[in-house]
Amino acid sequence: MKAKFGEAWDLLFHPPVAHRGLWSKDGPPENSLGAFQAACAAGYGIELDVQLSADGEAMVFHDDDLQRMCGVSGKIGDRSAADLGELKLAGADERIPTLVEAMAVIGHRAMVHVELKTPYGAVGPLEQRVHDILIDHNGPVCVIGFNPYSHAWFADRHPNFLRGLDSYSYKRAPHLSEGQRKAFARLEHVDIARPHFLALGIDMLPSERADALRANGMPVVAWTVRDPSQWSAIKDHCDSLIFEGFHP
Repeated sequence: MKAKFGEAWDLLFHPPVAHRGLWSKDGPPENSLGAFQAACAAGYGIELDVQLSADGEAMVFHDDDLQRMCGVSGKIGDRSAADLGELKLAGADERIPTLVEAMAVIGHRAMVHVELKTPYGAVGPLEQRVHDILIDHNGPVCVIGFNPYSHAWFADRHPNFLRGLDSYSYKRAPHLSEGQRKAFARLEHVDIARPHFLALGIDMLPSERADALRANGMPVVAWTVRDPSQWSAIKDHCDSLIFEGFHP
């Protein structure tokens, strides 16, 4: 994998990755250009989330709803990129950025984990837009996400993109059937996604299945680690971490 992905492969393992950028209650809000600037300045990698606007632009935003971060009702997909770009994040002087804006600010200063928030049954448009942006990015990057069919889209069309499958215990996942939840918790969807590495929630670590995959060359990145004790408990089963709330 080192020969195929070069610097991006090395940066999977160090430095640690700041979850939604290096944000804090007293500093820049999550998934903001300020949080990405802060992560770059501190020497960390960056994880960020993307969804499509109503007019097909990749916007950097995590939640299904705008209420928590912007104080307004509705979803990212209900508004145009221009309208979304006017909304303030958490009352700060920061607005919802596009992926184009985020990648321009980050440049080559940090490895970026771009998490695709693709709903089931909607694979394709977001993946294509993200591909079109990242193909011209002059810096280390990978795509991650929970939807295994999103990964399969990349694996079939653009196999040279570094990909990491997100997973967790799936104890709560109303969008999936009970059988799907159990199968995904056992990492059976790895065969569908065909990722290069795993990004696993700390609620499912350690995992015998993940240990076996790791022993066969598939690294494991843990998320979201919120204090040193959490990392100490699982680090022997992982290769790196996505963190928030402290500096590892």
